[in-house]
Amino acid sequence: MEELMTLRNYLLAGDITSALTLVDEMEEMSKDDKISNIASYAVILLLHLIKQQIEQRTTKSWDVSIRNSVRHINRKNKRRNAGGYYLTQYELLSSLQEVFNDAIDQASLEVANDSYDSEQLSALVDRKAIIDKAMSLIVNDL
Repeated sequence: MEELMTLRNYLLAGDITSALTLVDEMEEMSKDDKISNIASYAVILLLHLIKQQIEQRTTKSWDVSIRNSVRHINRKNKRRNAGGYYLTQYELLSSLQEVFNDAIDQASLEVANDSYDSEQLSALVDRKAIIDKAMSLIVNDL
């Protein structure tokens, strides 16, 4: 809220340059918040895809979690008023790649009754296939 009051003061003072700089900063903060939310859901999505790949099975719970994660990612990424998306497909892919190790860490606690540590699990999974599958699910849900 402080930023909005500062923006108002810049505009009232006629300081358009400072107002535009602040708007840019506010847009960046908003985008960072969107990226953080998307990353949280991406970890959940990847976690369940990892579990499916390693255990060569699925459950209704995993399937529902995957679908919900995809929906939340797309919902958070969609610009409501302006239309379009906050993150491009390339940025979504980068986000999936960035949080993959977080998903591996979480999956190591859940896969095969906690039989693998993160390093072992990472060596067993096909990272590219999982990320490609996640991207496919996200893009096809649009």
